[in-house]
Amino acid sequence: MNPTDNPGHNNCVRVQMLLIHPSDNIAVAMMPLRTGQQITAGGVTLQVSQDVPLGAKLALRPISVGSKIVKYGESIGSATVAIRTGDYVHTHNLRSDYLPTPRKPACDH
Repeated sequence: MNPTDNPGHNNCVRVQMLLIHPSDNIAVAMMPLRTGQQITAGGVTLQVSQDVPLGAKLALRPISVGSKIVKYGESIGSATVAIRTGDYVHTHNLRSDYLPTPRKPACDH
């Protein structure tokens, strides 16, 4: 497309997700993502299953309980619950390989 075909548009493509390494099973949000949004990262098109903040991780494929979560081509932790494609990946469903993962205390109700 020629820039003059669309006045006022700088032909900038906004990257939604960043796949850091080809073996990663997560990608990094380059902008806030909303539930139901369709995105493409690393050749994978998926639907975001829950809001994902800027800089957060998103599963590119299903990750079973106990399976490694891979970022930078290396394991950064293990899934503590089943993670679906398009899920937000963070301390609520990830146990770090490097640091203690904070957990909320169980209610006594």
